[in-house]
Amino acid sequence: MAHQNWKNTALLVMDMQNDFIADDGLARLDGGKAILPSIIKAVEIARQRGIRIVWVVREHDPSGTDVELFRRHRYSNGRVGPVIKGSRGAALVDGLEIKQGDYKVAKTRFSAFYATPLHSFLQDAGVDSLVITGIQTPNCIRQTAFDAIAYDYRSVTVIVDATAAVTPEVHSANVYDMKKVKIATPTLEEWSVEAEADA
Repeated sequence: MAHQNWKNTALLVMDMQNDFIADDGLARLDGGKAILPSIIKAVEIARQRGIRIVWVVREHDPSGTDVELFRRHRYSNGRVGPVIKGSRGAALVDGLEIKQGDYKVAKTRFSAFYATPLHSFLQDAGVDSLVITGIQTPNCIRQTAFDAIAYDYRSVTVIVDATAAVTPEVHSANVYDMKKVKIATPTLEEWSVEAEADA
């Protein structure tokens, strides 16, 4: 049974897909594979604590018509672009698995909230606190965290060593900005100790 302190919390796992993480991914992000063990551990802790798990993924039409304008060239003239719906590239990277009771959200923009049912799902589930993991910090992580602030979630946490950007410097700069708006930025160890203490 979920502890009182965690029943209103959801763990968001962002964009941990083959095209972004695997060595042969079409849009591989340096640093993405390095955080995979931390993501796996965060999911394990969430399951133990009864925290809801939300898998947030990018999925695009093969034509690229649902992609941001600045990316559409990657899908034009017969090119196979990243994270095409149903492709191996759009699947979760090895080591991560959606299980019964989890929730999956497919998005086409940086934020997990933009043009998705995420906010409605979380409201219906009584979730008022979010813990965010995945890639990448200046885009999907930051935009989702700032949108959560705009939606007045009571607590927004970004686990700093379970998120990554193209360089450590970019990651750190964005973490600094998020701290300025009172987004919590613990390490996985710090967060896991908190979870353990409240169990």
